[in-house]
Amino acid sequence: MSDFTRCIDLASERVGGRVLTANDEFFAAKENLLKAVVPVWIEGKYTERGKWMDGWETRRRRTPGFDWCVLQLGIPGVLRGVVVDTSHFKGNYPPHCSIEACALQSDSSAEELSSVRWAEVLPKSLLKGDSRNRFEIGDPYRYTHLRFNIHPDGGVARLRVHGEALPDWKRVLAEGACIDLAAIAHGGRVVDASDMFFSAPQNLIMPGASANMGDGWETQRRRGPGHDWVIVRLGIAGILRQVEVDTSHFKGNFPESCSLEVSDGSSGPWSVVLPRTPLKPDSLHRFDIAETGCAREVRFNIYPDGGVARLRIYGVPTREGRTGEALRWLNAMPDESARAAFLNCCGSSVWADRLRARRPFHDGAQLLDTAGEEWEKLSKDDWLEAFSHHPKIGEGEAASAQAEQARRWSEQEQRAVANSAPHVLNELARGNQRYHARFGHIYIVCASGKSSEEMLALLNQRMNNDPESELRVAAGEQRKITRLRLEKMLEL
Repeated sequence: MSDFTRCIDLASERVGGRVLTANDEFFAAKENLLKAVVPVWIEGKYTERGKWMDGWETRRRRTPGFDWCVLQLGIPGVLRGVVVDTSHFKGNYPPHCSIEACALQSDSSAEELSSVRWAEVLPKSLLKGDSRNRFEIGDPYRYTHLRFNIHPDGGVARLRVHGEALPDWKRVLAEGACIDLAAIAHGGRVVDASDMFFSAPQNLIMPGASANMGDGWETQRRRGPGHDWVIVRLGIAGILRQVEVDTSHFKGNFPESCSLEVSDGSSGPWSVVLPRTPLKPDSLHRFDIAETGCAREVRFNIYPDGGVARLRIYGVPTREGRTGEALRWLNAMPDESARAAFLNCCGSSVWADRLRARRPFHDGAQLLDTAGEEWEKLSKDDWLEAFSHHPKIGEGEAASAQAEQARRWSEQEQRAVANSAPHVLNELARGNQRYHARFGHIYIVCASGKSSEEMLALLNQRMNNDPESELRVAAGEQRKITRLRLEKMLEL
């Protein structure tokens, strides 16, 4: 089994995870599940309901069924494994557990949660009492919420949900062009470190200010030559602008100095962007970075050893980085969500299903090539279904309902038509009617970059085609439209 516990705990209260609801918490509160500290036992401590327990504990079930709680991940992502910790629960632990997951908006209502379709990511599995029960998860999709089920009742001290962060990049980037590229909430992760004797280097990129000296990265005292270092893979590739090095709480054990190097992540050479620079104890340091190339990893060096509370790497994501994260998001979408995203690009349900099944895509070129291949394999009826999802040129909404994203794309593609003279719009409307009467489907043309007069001229020209030839022409135009929309989908 791989050590999935090296991945971030996506559900921890430290990163904003929270338990939303539970069917029962008679003996101990559901919120205890996500506490960052290890569970404790206090001999002789009781409440008015019974023995005090550091975990979530339900009453003894006297009816069929099982107990459950719903939690929202602090950081959405792909699950790699869970640890169901039953520490101190010996005669009152549940014999089995299971976990289901779904992908929703972070501000989803209680009604949405009650009607959501849950996907099982951990089948009913055997638990041991007073133990850290580890379960690897092989599901490849991105989730935001979990339903943790215990069969039939009992108590669990902690639930750790380890995985790879996959944030809502559209929301993150809408807040500003310059972001913390290394933040754990943005997918940053520690790849390696020279030493982690006193505390984990992962603390460096945690959200918020450090609580104390233990909430940072501290190495042991170096007695020989050399210096300590940590390598962080950025959540998204970008151009560095500023670095923050926070030595809060480290007073007699702060590093004398630090430096920073960057790499494009392809095993290439490291480039120094911050030369060795003195540090102060218990202070926040800000260093501006001169223009750099695209960075995917950073190596933070401290001389010779010591402790640092937080490391912030501020920069601007590159176009390549944004495209890469959009593709990773697309690959990690649950099947229904991916199908809906592809249908926004092309209204053929068969095409959307086939493209969904061809995931994962390694790069944008593979996605675009595969989309074209699958389009050419479709039947006439599949092509006509795709055509029917478009509004008529110059006539607004399509005959069938469209997703909001597809509607906006149609408006952008026909922007030139919207500002056309009334007589041109009238000619297009009459042309659409003649075209439909002759060919049995709407006039399809890739409108991007074309004036209304150009589209009207093309319509009149294509009226001379025979139906079979025109179907192929229209299919070619649809393929162009689909490619443009797929490219837009990859632009965060």
